[in-house]
Amino acid sequence: MRSFIFIISVFTVSACQPISKEKPLTSEEKLSMQLGNATLWFQQSAEMEASFLQAYHKGKMLLKIKMDTLSNSELKPAVVLDLDETVLDNSPYEARLFLEGKNYGSESWEKWCKEAKAEALPGAADFLNFADSLGLQIFYVSNRKIGVFEPTLKNLKILKLPQAEKEHLLLRTTKSDKTERREMVKAGHNVLLYIGDNLTDYDQKFADRDSTLGKSLVKKYRKELLHNFIMLPNPMYGEWESAIYGNEFTKTADEKLELRRRILNTAR
Repeated sequence: MRSFIFIISVFTVSACQPISKEKPLTSEEKLSMQLGNATLWFQQSAEMEASFLQAYHKGKMLLKIKMDTLSNSELKPAVVLDLDETVLDNSPYEARLFLEGKNYGSESWEKWCKEAKAEALPGAADFLNFADSLGLQIFYVSNRKIGVFEPTLKNLKILKLPQAEKEHLLLRTTKSDKTERREMVKAGHNVLLYIGDNLTDYDQKFADRDSTLGKSLVKKYRKELLHNFIMLPNPMYGEWESAIYGNEFTKTADEKLELRRRILNTAR
């Protein structure tokens, strides 16, 4: 999934961006500056690596348990995964945006996707090979647009990920809601586990976030989430931020910055 960024960066313009010291930052550049720490954490922290390894290890444990207790069914067992910041690491794209003082754009994003250079995230390949060894069908359900289908498939093949085949890659054609694509998989498969970096990678009901920004939904469906979904960390972008904007990305950069400031809790 794509969006903008929330975590506040401590970097200075002179150290990290090719922007004149004498030229005031634009609102767009201020938004971009806030991408720095998030991208650094995602790329360089040992905590990120440990988080992904731990999450995928739990995924293997859940699959093993579910396969061992699977009742007789005509439907083949399957696992459904998101791609970006779930299987594929796109943080180099985010780093480029930060260093250039820019924000996400569909043109620059598609250009990155067509490079087919994303690496596999920690634990992802190991988990996928484990699922494949158990006989599960693997489906990559991504909100990358259908126009980058071939380079995305190429990227998966370069990484030698299992079941990197056309029928196992479901990209976005019209809307970002993945419900229809998940239902297509469920029509012929028993989906044992979902994995993603957004709650809507599990169910679209998590898009309807109230003043708690979705935390009330997590509490309500806690047991279901713990049993059926692996949540991966992504501080760089995601629907957690769109909730802050009331899902209105047409807001100006100044409006977004102000909403970010308002939502911070200073415990006063």
